[in-house]
Amino acid sequence: MGEPVLDSRWFGALESLFECVFGLMIGTELIWKRMKKAGPQILVTTLTESLGTFLAVSLVFGVIFWFTGTSLYMAFLFGGIALATAPAPSLSVVSSLKADGPVTRTLIPMAALDDLVGAMVFFLVVAFVSAHLSTADIPVLVLMLLVFLPVVIGAVTGFAAGKMLRRTKTSEGALAVMLGMLLLSAGIGFAINSALLAPILNFMLIGMAYSTAFANMITQQQLGSMMKVMDPAIGFAMIVVILNLAAPLDYHLVFDAGVYTAVYILARAVGKYTGAFLGAAVTHAPPKVKKYLGFTLLPHSGVSLVFTGIVVSVLEGPAPECASLIQGTVAAAAVINEIIAVFMAKKGFEWAGELHKAEGGTRA
Repeated sequence: MGEPVLDSRWFGALESLFECVFGLMIGTELIWKRMKKAGPQILVTTLTESLGTFLAVSLVFGVIFWFTGTSLYMAFLFGGIALATAPAPSLSVVSSLKADGPVTRTLIPMAALDDLVGAMVFFLVVAFVSAHLSTADIPVLVLMLLVFLPVVIGAVTGFAAGKMLRRTKTSEGALAVMLGMLLLSAGIGFAINSALLAPILNFMLIGMAYSTAFANMITQQQLGSMMKVMDPAIGFAMIVVILNLAAPLDYHLVFDAGVYTAVYILARAVGKYTGAFLGAAVTHAPPKVKKYLGFTLLPHSGVSLVFTGIVVSVLEGPAPECASLIQGTVAAAAVINEIIAVFMAKKGFEWAGELHKAEGGTRA
């Protein structure tokens, strides 16, 4: 896949639409009745593993940059990029290998919450750095708005879809309503993106918020019949999303990776694992969750590359050398970490004994 394809509008629009479709997999699992039972555990564990990663990476790079004379705000930017998790690789393991169990049921709602917490912390850090670098041309208010806007778009359209689905009697009609409103959600996202300096709305969050809203307003039977039809489309969307994440990565960066890349990967892994372990321990989660959840949270590349692009846009004017440092380090880490992380995520499910456990071979 060449640059003309990857940079074309049609491919960007198609990929964003597939991100919305993939968001259905996460959102339809966020059923309030089920979440209520494990709510505190999910929330606390999400906060500890996200913020634990931010603190671990920021602290390690803070010490390194203190001795090397590099600007200390760079440590917090590395921490902000590192705390996010890319749910697609781990959820693809759940889907393709029919995983089910306490680790799987903890990971799926965490995938959505982790993205939200990660985006909030990242944009807060970028807002403070932008304020510090007065020459940055990205308004702080816009950065903060972008954290919540995809969720608002999806929630509003999802609520409207839920109202219509309650009145729909046939399964074909329900599917048509769901797909029509999903396209409307994506269309609103496209319209807003076109008005921004850079198209940086998270369409996966739009799809997640949209499906969460309507999934909690209809019966489980109606939801199940729709998702049975949508499962192949979600699987295909997952393939396209992962393909788009991998296509721009230059494998030569693996061979040029330096000490910073190794430090970044190790510090992030330690933060994710220890943060997840601490949160699970505090909330008295099952032993399997404490031991193995952290391994399923290691995949990272997609979100990290989006965040890196935003950071580079902030730094390339006032501090181009810092922009190059972050871009090279995170891009190399994305290639190396994704090879390791997907394998470790699969091993986490395997060690927890949750592979091929979904009833009747359906989605977890």
